[in-house]
Amino acid sequence: MRASLHSLGQEDEKQMYVVAVGWLYVALMMAITEHTAVAGVATFVLYGVVPVSIVLYIMGTPGRRRRRKAREAWAAREAQKASGDGLADGQERQAEGGAPSGPPSAVSPPDRARSTSPSGR
Repeated sequence: MRASLHSLGQEDEKQMYVVAVGWLYVALMMAITEHTAVAGVATFVLYGVVPVSIVLYIMGTPGRRRRRKAREAWAAREAQKASGDGLADGQERQAEGGAPSGPPSAVSPPDRARSTSPSGR
């Protein structure tokens, strides 16, 4: 179940980038139709780059928060392991034939189930 939630988050991010690229394309086409190069650059920056960067930053906040919490939880587990509380989790997994635990990946799975609605609620 966790892997499917993880892939759902990646699909949402991909869709977000597709929309951003589409918006930049429209802004570029608007900029090309301007009468002067200065007006074209201003149009592309003000109608394309600035709004897209703001939206991507705002929409990426939950993912950044999730990754930060995962890193903090991993650091807390590592600190607990280092304090000598018996076998470390990774050592227990290795003894059972599994892979040792490591730091969380750049894209960690969501902590809770996510809605499939476009608004993310």
